[in-house]
Amino acid sequence: MSGVAFMYSVALRHSVTFVVNNVLRKLTLLHVVLFVLTFASTLIAGALQRGINPLDTPGRLYEGLPFCTTLLTILMAHELAHYLASIRHDTIATLPYFIPGPSLFGTFGAFIKMKSPITTRTALIDIGASGPIAGFIVSLVAVVCGLFYSEVVEVRGDSTFALGDSLLFYLLTNIIVGTPPEGFDILLSPVAFAGWIGFLVTALNLLPIGQLDGGHIVYAIQHGAHKWVSRALIAGLVVSGIWFWTGWLTWAALLLVLGINHPPVLFSEIPLQPSRKKTALLSLAIFILTFIPQPFKGF
Repeated sequence: MSGVAFMYSVALRHSVTFVVNNVLRKLTLLHVVLFVLTFASTLIAGALQRGINPLDTPGRLYEGLPFCTTLLTILMAHELAHYLASIRHDTIATLPYFIPGPSLFGTFGAFIKMKSPITTRTALIDIGASGPIAGFIVSLVAVVCGLFYSEVVEVRGDSTFALGDSLLFYLLTNIIVGTPPEGFDILLSPVAFAGWIGFLVTALNLLPIGQLDGGHIVYAIQHGAHKWVSRALIAGLVVSGIWFWTGWLTWAALLLVLGINHPPVLFSEIPLQPSRKKTALLSLAIFILTFIPQPFKGF
């Protein structure tokens, strides 16, 4: 092994050790309990999606694992990317808190809590964009792999709703599965469905509103425009709720309650590193590719 390779190996080992020790030091009982509950709720959701009643046939609960593990991996990638970016920029943050929930997905997502101010606009865009980019990559892998195991099935009269398509999901579906004939639709595999959720979560987080990841990015690029962009997007969600999907009205109301303003960074006079504009453009491209105007059709 050359001297450079040896030094790189030592540096990498020290970095990994530092991160692991940092994680273990911040891991609390609440983190563990919430993750276990979310694992259970997404496992049950995955089983129910396959028509399995865990109360009647508990021995088949394991069939929910493909959906459960894929979705939790996507959420974990998103939140850990935020966490690692926070460490890189000397910003104190908690480990991810997972939120279990009795929903179609089995979870209401996950979040980390910032415990200290973000210092610069460069740090803000790195922390804000890292999660959606990481989550998107894992979701993309899940969608591509999962579509190979998805099936074209006849649409039955008792079908209650269908999933909407983002631009990227539509393209991948047509390439991998093909266009279903009239009266047929694509039944997504559990892994593909988890990937679809990952696309949806990525797009929702990239909405340039308030302190969502997209809001962080807009504030880092042009903080003076942030409040106007946030207000315009809230209006856009209301219009979308009227024309496309009523769920956008709920999102608009929730975001208004949470607040659509953004706190200043600690050292706002330090200019944004020029390379981060490419990060913003990449995030915009991901948002365009994953946004679903009408996530659920039929209700």
